[in-house]
Amino acid sequence: MNNIKILLFAGCSLCFTSAVVARNNEKKVKIQKTKQIQRMDERVSELMADRVGFKKDIFLNELKKIEDVMLEEELASEELMFPADELYGSHWENKWVNPFRNTKIDFPDSAKIDCSHFILPIDNEIKVTSKYGPRRRRMHYGIDLKVYVGDTIRAAFDGRVRIRSWERRGYGKYLVLRHPNGLETVYGHLSGYLVKENQIVRAGQPIGLGGNTGRSTGSHLHFETRFLGQPINPEDIIDFQNGVPHQDIFVFHNLKINGRKSNIYTSSNVQMVYHKVRSGETLGGIARKYRTTVNNLCRLNGLKRTSLLRIGQALRVSTGVESSVPQKQTSQTVKQATKKVKTKVEATSQAVADMSGEATPVYHRIQTGDTLGAIAIKYGTTVTKLCELNQITRTTVLKLGRKIRCS
Repeated sequence: MNNIKILLFAGCSLCFTSAVVARNNEKKVKIQKTKQIQRMDERVSELMADRVGFKKDIFLNELKKIEDVMLEEELASEELMFPADELYGSHWENKWVNPFRNTKIDFPDSAKIDCSHFILPIDNEIKVTSKYGPRRRRMHYGIDLKVYVGDTIRAAFDGRVRIRSWERRGYGKYLVLRHPNGLETVYGHLSGYLVKENQIVRAGQPIGLGGNTGRSTGSHLHFETRFLGQPINPEDIIDFQNGVPHQDIFVFHNLKINGRKSNIYTSSNVQMVYHKVRSGETLGGIARKYRTTVNNLCRLNGLKRTSLLRIGQALRVSTGVESSVPQKQTSQTVKQATKKVKTKVEATSQAVADMSGEATPVYHRIQTGDTLGAIAIKYGTTVTKLCELNQITRTTVLKLGRKIRCS
């Protein structure tokens, strides 16, 4: 009997022990599963956080790109609203082709012009009927392109219409556009307008209709290119035979006469020099000023010694001045080049070197956080020099997107 009790007790103890062990094992398994689930949850959370962070980075990068594009568009829009404001100084008026008429301005030594977006102003076959230069004892400040009445006339560059006007004894119906690259273009003898004053236009956009209005002997487009009001031969800039710019970027140099800056700009190797007659001037006085002879002036302009000079008349005073010399050219070669110039309009080797060796102005576009001090350090100059170059003071507020000259 006792043996039976012992066996039963042993069996119960074994069962109880087995149950306890099983329960403990079950708890351990549950704890392990719980830890695994927690670790999985943590890993998933980390992955989700990384994914969210990655998406956030992508979003921020895309947002920055969008902001950059919007800023560029805003600056481009501002450039069209205020084209070449850093050169013209907000000098905008709707009366004179030369906006600085009767105003004395300081012409820069040189200017960098972006011509890469040029579009021919006419659609038909290109035929130049009259070139830039003296014509019938007066100055022809542009070139004439053959068009017929009603032909579409297009804007040569992006820009803004400064003048839409009419001259009975001059341009006839004409337009003047100012462009962000610093040029102004004139379109004369139109029969009609397709744009209004102060309107922003794009390169190639129709702006007028060909015609024969004003002082004209046949339907054509009178086309001018001007810089700070001063005319420049359009054929120096554009190859009209092929309808493209000679170069995407031009650097115009202010021609020096007698060692002094003038308001005559040149871009090609050989340029003619002209003088505008003022009150009281004579052929002898002009000849002495440009170190030439009265006979030479008469020959170049089809005049006689007794010819009357009109105020404002443009006289050609030289056959050409060398304006670019290779860096490796020797002084002897320079002397030989200057001997080719038949007149003596300060065409010495020094004058040639002055025009060919001047540095191109460097401009900086104002960005967020820029200061005059930081810009001066960046370009290796001083705040005083920046103020002098841009006619500003140390306390001037720098407008976002504005261009300032740094050298």
